[in-house]
Amino acid sequence: MMKIYLENHSEEYAVREMVSAYFPKQKFEIIHSSLPSDEKSDYVYSLYTTKNNFHSFLCRVKIGNKIFEKTICGNEFDKNLIKKSVSVCLEKVTGIHLPWGLMTGIRPSKNVREFLASGGTNPENYLIDRFGCDISKAKLATCVEKTESKYIDSKYDDGISLYIGIPFCPTRCLYCSFTSQSIAFSNKLVKPYMDSLIHEIEEVAKLDYVKKRRIETIYFGGGTPSALSHSDIERLFIATENNFDLSHVKEITFEAGRPDTVTGEKLDVLKRHNVSRISINPQTMNDETLRIIGRNHTSEEFLKSFHLARKSGFSHINCDIIAGLPGENEKNFSNTLSVLEKLSPESITVHTMSIKHGSFLDMNYDMYSMTASNTVNNMLDMAHEVMTKNNMHPYYMYRQKNMLGNLENVGYCKNVCECIYNIYIMEEVQSIIALGAGGSTKLTDKDRIERVFNVKEVSEYIKRTDEMIERKRNLAKLF
Repeated sequence: MMKIYLENHSEEYAVREMVSAYFPKQKFEIIHSSLPSDEKSDYVYSLYTTKNNFHSFLCRVKIGNKIFEKTICGNEFDKNLIKKSVSVCLEKVTGIHLPWGLMTGIRPSKNVREFLASGGTNPENYLIDRFGCDISKAKLATCVEKTESKYIDSKYDDGISLYIGIPFCPTRCLYCSFTSQSIAFSNKLVKPYMDSLIHEIEEVAKLDYVKKRRIETIYFGGGTPSALSHSDIERLFIATENNFDLSHVKEITFEAGRPDTVTGEKLDVLKRHNVSRISINPQTMNDETLRIIGRNHTSEEFLKSFHLARKSGFSHINCDIIAGLPGENEKNFSNTLSVLEKLSPESITVHTMSIKHGSFLDMNYDMYSMTASNTVNNMLDMAHEVMTKNNMHPYYMYRQKNMLGNLENVGYCKNVCECIYNIYIMEEVQSIIALGAGGSTKLTDKDRIERVFNVKEVSEYIKRTDEMIERKRNLAKLF
């Protein structure tokens, strides 16, 4: 356990964020005191002093037998200077460079939007000067914001989106912390879950808040919605169409993320119900990695599913891949990119490996060979180069805790193939009504965001569906 000493300030969160960026699996002990002269354990010591309006931020770091100290001064108390002093020391003793610098928030493009809204004129320089971002990351954030703003500025003021969650998967992936259960072992829960979900759909659709607003996008996520039978998928769509006014819907996305769940019958159902965007996710084209991470499909099965979706008439297919999967190197990742380049999907989401709390990987971290952070960043650079070469641009981006290298997830797409739902939910500019186990409903207007959550565990959701409906009913009364 690493000790973090804080003296004369209480910016515990800022220091912890910075240390976690370098050590995503490290546990900390926060101590509000001076540094003992005989401290032998690994530590980060942060000291703040001020005199005559001159502010000093000292950091001293010991990792193993390496010790480094840095003092940074400023004209005001600024937690960014605390983070900078910590970052300089940690980079020196670890040799790890963070391309996003001091930026630890989940939405880098939001910083760009706020800077421009305040009258700023050069967001790239702002990100570099304020946060120490590499120029490539500053350009990426600026590019994403430029695309997002086209949709955010033109959205309906009375628009909302629906998220409908299916918490079942064929298997549980090594890195997954989502609310999902193996459908093979939870098959007896599928019918009662569907009954409860459709009940929630019926009751939430009656809310005045929902009836007075235009539904712009619908996202069927999970879990893996395509783990359901084609008849259950049909039933779900019929319930959605019978209860909501879908006359203003611009986009319907359906996650068929596991290639081994895709069949012609299911694809026919999706086409009949106007699904405009489907995700079929390889994650990697390396079969050995697929085995390690717990996915039952092969790279060949992914190719068959992709071509089947094309044959079924889907003109927008998204594919997710992950940079930094256990044991993978740049050659493995390059091979995955090459295969997707030939397939030419309309959008590709490039995720960075994240050590998600509660996942099998999180609990058994030492069993796996994790990719070095600089290698993962090289993979992301490779992806950006391939996407750019194929006329795909970054349209949304987000970051998570405990990502390798404190890096990012980026959605790339061809022209006019942006997933509007992804932009709306990530930038929190539209209300999202979430139905099903683990759903997170967010209602927003120009001044505030209010949230309510559905319980995550499937059997609990089945028992407490009416309570989940009442939560939304009470939330809607606030708007």
